[in-house]
Amino acid sequence: MKQVIRSNQFKFTINQAFKKVIHSCKNQPREGQLGTWITDEVEAAYTQLHQLGYAHSAECWLNDELVGGLYGIRLGKVFFGESMFSKTSNASKFAFIQYVQQLITEGVQMIDCQVYTSHLESLGAQMIERKEFIRLLSTYEADR
Repeated sequence: MKQVIRSNQFKFTINQAFKKVIHSCKNQPREGQLGTWITDEVEAAYTQLHQLGYAHSAECWLNDELVGGLYGIRLGKVFFGESMFSKTSNASKFAFIQYVQQLITEGVQMIDCQVYTSHLESLGAQMIERKEFIRLLSTYEADR
């Protein structure tokens, strides 16, 4: 990924295309899955949460086309990742890596990936026990 980042082939933005990101996540084909949990109602609810300042998106662009991204909820020092999509190899990884750097500068201490995958593991995700997650969540929520 260092090579991809240095190549400057992708452009990174935050909160510039939230509706497009969630819609792309909703329509992303996923191996082994027949559908998505992102219904029209969920899409509308998260769009409203974005308008209220709670839901955020990170976008990856190639030649002015949205080719990858992710969205989630930010509360205190925790970012709860909801979904990612990629239309081009490495696009979602690029968006995630760039967004993590931004979240670190903003003081975020934990990112909840929700579903542990080999893709997220390759980006540094670690599985933690529920008890530890709740402890960390209370710690970082108290720091708001």
